[in-house]
Order: sequence, then C-alpha cells, then structure tokens
Amino acid sequence: MLIADSISKQYDTPRGPLPILENVSLTIKRGESVAVMGPSGCGKSTLLYILGALEPPTSGAVRVDNVDPYALDDAGQATFRNTHVGFVFQDHLLLPQLSALDNVLVPTMVARNGPSASELATRARTLLADVGLQRRVDHRPGELSGGERQRVAIARALILKPSLLLCDEPTGNLDRSSAASVAALLADLHHAQQTMLVVVTHNPSLASHFGRRYEIDAGCLRSVT
Repeated sequence: MLIADSISKQYDTPRGPLPILENVSLTIKRGESVAVMGPSGCGKSTLLYILGALEPPTSGAVRVDNVDPYALDDAGQATFRNTHVGFVFQDHLLLPQLSALDNVLVPTMVARNGPSASELATRARTLLADVGLQRRVDHRPGELSGGERQRVAIARALILKPSLLLCDEPTGNLDRSSAASVAALLADLHHAQQTMLVVVTHNPSLASHFGRRYEIDAGCLRSVT
C-alpha cells in the first residue's frame, strides 16, 4: 500500500516561501491505478517525485509497503527506489549505446540479493515481448521509433517487479497514435503485474485509462468524477 499523509511542499525564494502542494493525502492499494491531472507547473511532477522518494516533502509523511523512505539514509533511499519503485518519464532516458535488452537490464546492475543474471535476462526478454518488441531486443534506441523507445522504458521500469510504478507524462513526446498505444499498454501491464500505478498528465484521454482520477488545483488534490 502507498500512503501519502498531509503532504505539503514549498520552496524558499528571495521573496519568501513558494507553496507548491498543500496537505495532499492519497492512499493506493496494490492493483489500483490513479491519474493526477493539471496544467504544467501545478505540482504534478513534484508530487510524483515525493511519492518516489526523489524529493522530500516539507511536511507530511509517505509510506510505501510500510516503509518510510525519508527515514532512510541516502544509500537506503537509493536501494528503496531500485527495489520498490519503477519510473517512466516523458523522455525515455535510454542509453544510446545499449540495445533494448541491455537498457531494460540497467536497473539490475545495482540490485542485490536478487535473481540470477540468466533469470533477469529471461524476464527482460519476456517484458519486451509483453510490450510488443520481441523482434527488437537487439536494436539500439536510435533504431527505434518514439513509441518503441517508450515501450522499452516501461519494460525497464518493471524489470525488478516494483510494487509502485510512477509515470510522469509518459506519452507527452509521442504522436496521437503512439500515445494511445502506450496508454493502453500501461493499463494492461498494470493489471497484469498488479502494481500500484500513479500517472501524472495534462491529457484527459490518457487519464481515462486508469481507475481513479484527480486534479491538482491551487496545490490541493481533488477527485475528478
């Protein structure tokens, strides 16, 4: 379970504190999916980074699988992110010199006490097949379309079986057809993998694929019916 309790975030500026989020609370169980909408600059990505232990809140608490990541030291937080959280960003962030298969395996290079290298390679190939790229495993990012690169990024995010999958505008750089395909793929994989899924987007079409929808308005999280 993911529990965000009264999360607030502000940044210090020369003109005083700049509030971004105000008392945001959210609970997600395994298998549930949530879309958070709002215009650019409203705090969607900030909320995602807080949930993923990338940026601490000013106040409030986060627990993922009964762990408070902000109670851990830097090394502990890095391990937590690697083992509990999968990230998909607007830019695929693939390494250009690596094949699709090796890009998927990148998170496993720092994982400890996990499956063997052969087991991980088999899972990576299975994930690439799940995202429709079984014939592209040896291709580098420059040989793939934008939609295909984002599919590799999704497979990479799932390689270590995270309980929480966080997606920041995952279709923002794609054309309409590719965006619709990736959105449907995310929904299908979330259902199959039974992760907790949070997607932030300004796109209502993408948000419609997921179970619960919210918007951030003046720093507050409000349910969208």
